[in-house]
Amino acid sequence: MALQVAGGAGCCGCLSLLGPHRRAAAFLPPRAVASDGAAVEDGNKTVLGGSGVAVTKLGIGAWSWGDTTYWNDFQWDDRKLKAAKGAFDASIDSGITFFDTAEVYGAGVSGAINSESLLGRFIKERQQKEEVEVAIATKFAALPWRFGRGSVLSALKSSLSRLGVSSVESYQLHWPGIWGNEGYLDGLADAYEQGLVKSVGVSNYSEKRLRDAFKLLKKRGVPLASNQVNYSLIYRNPEENGVKAACDELGITLIAYSPIAQGALTGKYTPANPPSGPRGRIYTSDFLSKLQPLINKIKEIGGSYDKTPTQVVLNWLICQGNVVPIPGAKNAEQASEFAGALGWSLTEQEVEELRSLAREVKPVMGFPVEKL
Repeated sequence: MALQVAGGAGCCGCLSLLGPHRRAAAFLPPRAVASDGAAVEDGNKTVLGGSGVAVTKLGIGAWSWGDTTYWNDFQWDDRKLKAAKGAFDASIDSGITFFDTAEVYGAGVSGAINSESLLGRFIKERQQKEEVEVAIATKFAALPWRFGRGSVLSALKSSLSRLGVSSVESYQLHWPGIWGNEGYLDGLADAYEQGLVKSVGVSNYSEKRLRDAFKLLKKRGVPLASNQVNYSLIYRNPEENGVKAACDELGITLIAYSPIAQGALTGKYTPANPPSGPRGRIYTSDFLSKLQPLINKIKEIGGSYDKTPTQVVLNWLICQGNVVPIPGAKNAEQASEFAGALGWSLTEQEVEELRSLAREVKPVMGFPVEKL
């Protein structure tokens, strides 16, 4: 959901040097849409802010699809491609129809294996078998050499081409720019007015930036639908820095990336078995040792509902209200498990009990631009 930086807490996406944009296709098939006819019950849908765009209360993050810089042990092959396709199909089968991607996910826009391209391919292949209704969210990379509202429209059209759709349900600024943010926001409004996007959002925005963006877009008559930030049981910075409260006040949906702390909250990893790759430098054996009392409580609570730790921590986020978690799914098993976080609810006592235990765990460092 954001660029990954050394020591970061799992911001979704790694910075790639972007090559020239692919020329937009002359013809694009109809956009993928979300509707009340989706497989999930209406009770498992929510609306993004004041946009009127309905999505499932839990989405799927596609950061890892095609990625070779942070995930997948730095390599992508046919086996991982099939697993990602399985994750997509299992999500649809389970009623999860909201997918979040970005132009810098995977090999980046200059690479052949791009997360957007893969998502577009999976949708097309599924549509050849049956009609599917999918809500797509993607993001604009606020790179220093991109200037003005035109850069947003240009990047969006390239994203639409890779996705193979004529519009998306949500287009977000991936992180605040070093400069030119007003121009980027105007670009979002232009895209909205031109019907290229059904809603607009931001990501990694502080409370001040969020309020400023809300006001600027409001002047254009465009609702700011979402702010996508790092949020999990063990990374509750949005509760502490005013972002969650501002989202609730302004009617902006908080989309939570890294909601299972890149796997640290699933119970899969232990002090003797930490994650491999860059995650191992974040979720160290020492950190996992201090995390164990919380993991044990999560398992205990999950046992009373016949739910896994993953499903418990995702449900914990949903219980906060106005939050849509988007865990990353690399295979069908993970996607199917995520769906089990819907359709039930922790008690208020359990929610607070988990928060209390989580306070004893020192949080890892988040994405630096959250403090801009």
